[in-house]
Amino acid sequence: MSKNQKFMDGLKNLKNKRINVSSSYEKLQSNIPALVFTSVTTFIIMILAACAVFFANVKGSEKVLVPNVEGKKLEDALLELQVKELYPKISLRYSDLPGDEGCIMEQSPKAGAIVKGYSRVNLVVSRGVIVDSVGDYIGKTYDEVSMNIQTLFAGQTKPLIILASPEYIPDQSAAGTILEQDPPAGTSISEPVTVQLIVSRGPTYENTKVPYILGQSINDLLQTMSWSKVVFDITTHNAAADEKPGTVTAVEAPDAEFVPNYTRIPVEMAMPHNDGSDTEAGIFKAQLANYPFPTAMHLDAVPAEGNSYTIVSFTHPGGNLTIPYSVAHGTTLVLYVGDKIQAKKVIN
Repeated sequence: MSKNQKFMDGLKNLKNKRINVSSSYEKLQSNIPALVFTSVTTFIIMILAACAVFFANVKGSEKVLVPNVEGKKLEDALLELQVKELYPKISLRYSDLPGDEGCIMEQSPKAGAIVKGYSRVNLVVSRGVIVDSVGDYIGKTYDEVSMNIQTLFAGQTKPLIILASPEYIPDQSAAGTILEQDPPAGTSISEPVTVQLIVSRGPTYENTKVPYILGQSINDLLQTMSWSKVVFDITTHNAAADEKPGTVTAVEAPDAEFVPNYTRIPVEMAMPHNDGSDTEAGIFKAQLANYPFPTAMHLDAVPAEGNSYTIVSFTHPGGNLTIPYSVAHGTTLVLYVGDKIQAKKVIN
């Protein structure tokens, strides 16, 4: 092929390509409206879909009625909540009702409330009773057991263990020690049970010799009270001419030389007349509870000026209490039972 012929063929091919490009461009221009329509339609569909999802979420779940699950077993309650498309939040608490372990004690919201589906319902589930049997109290002190039981059932409306008034008997064990109990330790508790205890009065609960106090002064009688295991019930009268003021003038002593500890013995004292002196003599009186065993006490004097002091320390079973005194005017007498103030008297 000659060079001229090749040149002519090349021009012809170039011309054909130009025609093809021009034709494609014309086709593209004719399809632009269709492309724009397709793009706009796709965009609108996406917007509508997004709006549908948004409003569906805003609308939320349908409202449901909260079922009553109180008193039911936990598994039954969970099934009922699942049917209503509600979710539980569980907390545990001890109960005072034997046999309700695993049951629903409380619920919130309450039964009958209207809430949205998939809401949370708070459930309080019983862990059972704190104790399910009677403890072993023998050898412990009554005060210790009483305090432990009060603490154990604090805040509960129906304590499962109730202590009856104890029975006190003489024993070599320390005062307040539990000797027997009924029902015995280990007895199962299916309902509130009352426990009867037998408690020791202590080894000092025995007979004692009656002290001789006739003619004793107030100070002498106070010293006798500090160590004697008898109780003096003291009455007074103004001293007669033949009587020494401030002394014991009569004692109704029993015939026996020995009497049971803390036997009461009536005593009469002659008191001085009010002569205008700076001191006052008399009897401090108080009505106490009857204690199960003798309790430590002391009577203190608090002068209007100066330091306080103890008049007498002693043990006493309770009930009627009488203590002789001779103190300055303006003194306050304070009776302590243990470490607690029981009674006061100002001497004017």
